[in-house]
Amino acid sequence: MSPPALGWRLPRVFAHRCGGALAPENTLAGLRVAARLGVRAVEFDVMLSADGSPWLIHDETLQRTTDGAGAVSATRDADLRRRDAGVRHHPAFAGEPLPTLADAARLCRELDLLANIEIKPASGFDTATGDVVARCVRELWAGAPMPLLSSFSETALTAARAAAPELPLGCLFESPPTDWLARCRDLAAVSVHCDATQVNDDLLRRARAAALPVLCYTVNEPRWAAELFSRGVSAVFSDRVDCLGERLFA
Repeated sequence: MSPPALGWRLPRVFAHRCGGALAPENTLAGLRVAARLGVRAVEFDVMLSADGSPWLIHDETLQRTTDGAGAVSATRDADLRRRDAGVRHHPAFAGEPLPTLADAARLCRELDLLANIEIKPASGFDTATGDVVARCVRELWAGAPMPLLSSFSETALTAARAAAPELPLGCLFESPPTDWLARCRDLAAVSVHCDATQVNDDLLRRARAAALPVLCYTVNEPRWAAELFSRGVSAVFSDRVDCLGERLFA
């Protein structure tokens, strides 16, 4: 299978979970902060509610990042709409809503932000999440540069590929396994993503030979970012885009 084209030039820096440490994670406030700082690309996580709707949230439970509690996959849309996703980050963000994927798509398009969407399935919902996210992305970004979809779940990526074959996929690992390249090829992935502490020269050499850009998380220090770029890493995800400097955002 030939991989679909990404369709846009890969920026060197992505704001991690929308705005990194500068705003509540996975929120519209984070997208606005990223855009205000001049960042061209953002990354965020998407999980399904009990109603099967895609929402921006990282954890399988609500309590760390919102004023709610319980499993996201067991919570109805009406309850998620009432959640405060800002107050746990800082009182100044109190009242910040938990956004849907549709909310994020509208604002990304308005702010001209490129996106890497991490498909983040709750346990047992890999196929459903991959399918729903891919179908929604195809519709919500119609006529605009399509996001890059990535996931630790190969089952979710397989479902996304089946639902929307034209979307670009990225294989996401913490520490890439020995067969990472074969897995990327099986999914016709256009990128490989991993923990920045786990990237090695052999991976970079093999990725370069396969024309696969390597994206690393989570890099918050300018010297570390510069070192990774000098070794051949294509892009980094950062919680402190303000520390990396605007020259890297182009």
